Amino acid sequence: MEIILLENILNLGNIGDKVVVKNGYGRNFLLKQGKALRFNKENLELVKRKKDELNKKNIETKNKFKEIAILVNKKTFTFNKESKENGELYGSIKPKEITNLIKEKTNADVTPSQIILKDELNRIGVFQVDINFHSEVKAQISIKIDKIQSK
Repeated sequence: MEIILLENILNLGNIGDKVVVKNGYGRNFLLKQGKALRFNKENLELVKRKKDELNKKNIETKNKFKEIAILVNKKTFTFNKESKENGELYGSIKPKEITNLIKEKTNADVTPSQIILKDELNRIGVFQVDINFHSEVKAQISIKIDKIQSK
């Protein structure tokens, strides 16, 4: 599927670029989220006319995410969870739980889809987690998982 990007997308392209993506990704994510338009002459002209406006919107979004990234970057967030004798948790920590804790501690809005987990958070320890706010704005946090002391 050929599309025209309406915003900068990491590993794909910049505003106004014509790119080829798989049908599902294009239809179910890029078009649905308003991040792209189907490639045709009318849409190409539309994007050319609106490119300055789109770039301005992109810069505003990037600046908003930079502020949030400064709030959370290099911070450590601690979870207290029940675990087995060998240090494994009974369940793993999901991106939704991480975003809820970040919101609670720093009042920063992070969506679960922005959290990049390198591996499952399913044991006691400290883990590095990347947050991809924007194609040009990233942050890294530490997730510390402690054992709840059993009674």
